[in-house]
Amino acid sequence: MSVNIKIRDAVKKYGDNTIISDLSLDIKEGEFFTLLGPSGCGKTTLLRMIAGFNSIEGGDFYFGDTRINDMDPAKRNIGMVFQNYAIFPNMTVEKNVAFGLKNRKLPKEEIASKTDQFLKLMKIDEYRDRMPERLSGGQQQRVALARALAITPDVLLMDEPLSNLDAKLRVEMRTVIKQIQNDVGITTVYVTHDQEEAMAVSDRIAVMNAGEIQQIGTPKILYQRPANLFVATFIGHTNVIDAKLKEKEGEGWLVLPGGYEVKVETLRKEEIYDRDVKASIRPEELVVDADNKEGVEATIDDAVFLGLNTHYFVHFTDGETAEIVQESKIDSIIEKGSKIRLGVKTEKINIFDETGSYNLVQGVVNDLDVYKKKEA
Repeated sequence: MSVNIKIRDAVKKYGDNTIISDLSLDIKEGEFFTLLGPSGCGKTTLLRMIAGFNSIEGGDFYFGDTRINDMDPAKRNIGMVFQNYAIFPNMTVEKNVAFGLKNRKLPKEEIASKTDQFLKLMKIDEYRDRMPERLSGGQQQRVALARALAITPDVLLMDEPLSNLDAKLRVEMRTVIKQIQNDVGITTVYVTHDQEEAMAVSDRIAVMNAGEIQQIGTPKILYQRPANLFVATFIGHTNVIDAKLKEKEGEGWLVLPGGYEVKVETLRKEEIYDRDVKASIRPEELVVDADNKEGVEATIDDAVFLGLNTHYFVHFTDGETAEIVQESKIDSIIEKGSKIRLGVKTEKINIFDETGSYNLVQGVVNDLDVYKKKEA
């Protein structure tokens, strides 16, 4: 049986150093929820607080209606999958998967049945008699996941579980993890610094930086309408361009390098006035003007052919650089040194205040705002 997780005003300190301060969060029952951020942002610390491996200096943690702050980790009914697999090297695959069930002193028939069920679910049944040293990294991680799920935990916690695998295995295993999570329907909290991985597996993501959550939302929301410049640059790739915002008869115009002006209809009305801004324009949101008459003037510095798409690296007249992605053409690639003009998909771009602290466009959704409104 899965549970929802509720965290209110969490605080974590090491001596005088505060790692997490006043963090609040709701994770839905059965949700695949990811904590995403750079190294040292506090995501693993928060996961370990949920698990009971780290002390809690402030706030309240709940599984459903049960406050777990002082509950022994062994009684929280969690499954845990670590970065280094943490399977027992002196036990066969079958005995590893059965370990938690035996610790709970379940009947032998039930242990055998559940062990068999999860060996088959994780497609490692044929390796049941093998020792871990004879398994690949991906197979070992499947064993660790089977062992964590076999005990029927209320919550599954995963700390960078794929970081030790090679690129191909990471893609394979993240697909496996998502499929199994969907099948089992267990509340899952997943920690990673890999934004592509997070977007591939998550129902929702909390982007963290310096112990604070910057934005909570679906992968689509975070990519298309990031709350601030940190989220925009951490989720996917984007070109950050110093620009100016001008107000003309109540409408907002973005002034890009070289003085090219384009009307932006997605801006919130109260944000339209003359000011310096940061424009976040993803590579696919810049388009080469075939007639070479309108748009931002740029020069091709390099081109990288990647099959379906070609990535171009350009610089503008003021020296700023950018990357653009265009569908590869059969006949040619634009040569280095070529002068081009770039149009902008204004309905998709994001515009931030000069400091990058908040987005000026409409449609920004941040589940974190729920807690801020409650505090206000």
